[in-house]
Amino acid sequence: AQAGLGSGYSLAPLCTVCCCGVLNRTLAVAFMVSLAFAIVVGNVVTLTVFVQTRQSRTPQGYLKVSLAIADMMVGVLVVPFSIYTEISLMVTTTPPVWYQGTSTSPANSSSRGGLVSPWQPCMLIGPVFAGCTFVSISTIFLMTLERSVAILWPLQKDALVTRRRTLFLILFSWASSFLLALAPLIFSRNFTLEYNECSRMCNYTPLMLGGHLPPDANILLLFPAFDFTLLGGTLAVNIVSFTSIRRYSQKRKLLSEGSLSDGGGGGGGCPHRPSFSDIKAAKTIGILTFAFTASFTPIAVFVLGNVVGYTWCNFSFFAFWILTGNSCCNVIIYSVRDHRFRKGVTLLFQRDQSPPHGEKN
Repeated sequence: AQAGLGSGYSLAPLCTVCCCGVLNRTLAVAFMVSLAFAIVVGNVVTLTVFVQTRQSRTPQGYLKVSLAIADMMVGVLVVPFSIYTEISLMVTTTPPVWYQGTSTSPANSSSRGGLVSPWQPCMLIGPVFAGCTFVSISTIFLMTLERSVAILWPLQKDALVTRRRTLFLILFSWASSFLLALAPLIFSRNFTLEYNECSRMCNYTPLMLGGHLPPDANILLLFPAFDFTLLGGTLAVNIVSFTSIRRYSQKRKLLSEGSLSDGGGGGGGCPHRPSFSDIKAAKTIGILTFAFTASFTPIAVFVLGNVVGYTWCNFSFFAFWILTGNSCCNVIIYSVRDHRFRKGVTLLFQRDQSPPHGEKN
């Protein structure tokens, strides 16, 4: 890589303890297989419950299905490809064409400004991982908006949040997310996608020009900027919703202590108060937001350091796989927080068990 800096080669970081060794790779493969199994099985169960439960065919249910599909794509495409690459590196002596430092050539880099030719699998896997990440945060943002409408304007909820509008917003979030995921390839010729030996995933890599990063390397900052903008909006909407929930809770407490007559619009049985299920759903989405923020923050720190010029090999492995592990967290949160989801899972597995002979259904 050092010899090819002037010709457009990407700079491959030095192999560290986290990235080398047969035992280390074997443990990594075992971890990846377990994670892929948990992601796929958990999200298949989630999708099955929401599809077969009539009560889940609501705008919130559609958003949860969109989130589950994005998570499952990570478990079906992204993680298995890392497993395949790691096994290939253990059983063969020649790294695959998409491995770090082997996906560019001086001719292709100098003549086309850094675009990769021929096509290789990371050109698909990398944008899929980035796009699914953006879909997840945009879906959580839409779920937060939907719950805030149910809490702040419960009487207008059915008129404001319709199935058609929800489906349109879901399609828009998918299209815009994957367009953003392809932005470094669309707006610049100084980037390539290759399997990074540190993160063990397909990542965007700026091509070194004369030993320095290209002038448009900061285009990668679009990724954390987009996510933190939506996370900030989600946090702001959650604060407004929880403030309203707290106000209603205090008023209900005062009413239960003896102030049973309330001439205002917030009496104990007033129809415009949010329901208990709406309040609990808002709290569940708040937990989803916190979990995604905690899993995405290391990636944002890594991207910022990468643009500045730091490699952080060991840190990049943990950052990318913490974010990947978030894809199996949603089903756990639903199982703990949503009694309807738990009931749906119970009914799903009970259907597979045939009743005893002679017993009526």
